[in-house]
Amino acid sequence: ECIYTKHLCLDGRPIHLEIYDPCSQRGKLSLTNELHWADGFIVVYDISDRASFAFATALLYRIRESRLGACKKMGESTVFLVGNKQDLCHMREVGWDEGQKLAMDNKCQFCELSAAEHYQEVVAMFMKVLRSITDNFKVKEKRRPSGSKSMAKLINNMFGKRRKSV
Repeated sequence: ECIYTKHLCLDGRPIHLEIYDPCSQRGKLSLTNELHWADGFIVVYDISDRASFAFATALLYRIRESRLGACKKMGESTVFLVGNKQDLCHMREVGWDEGQKLAMDNKCQFCELSAAEHYQEVVAMFMKVLRSITDNFKVKEKRRPSGSKSMAKLINNMFGKRRKSV
């Protein structure tokens, strides 16, 4: 497994990017630690390799189960499913419709691309992921306080200040 670290700026906001690549751990689905700290996931499979699609399916299942579990943060994480090696469509083992269905079933975004021939597609996909993650942060910042916090504030405003009796 490999972790790549990159610092960049998006829309004036500094971003610390850690990319976890379980490439050398293909048979394992550890991801336990990553599921707790990751704000987004990009699950990639090779359209010319049915086994990689099965592995991607298992990874998406783990991510979905974690998001539905106790950790509320996972429900707000960004997930993309990417079919790579579109340049090898003559060797395709996984149809576009299969990838699209898997993405819909797991409530994530989907695209197919060729990293070997069109690096611009990879850059555009990463930008979509980063924008989606930063949009999630903006939504969190704009959220109204929960009902109990609003009620506590209302009660404090009404009864919290002592009035002088005349």
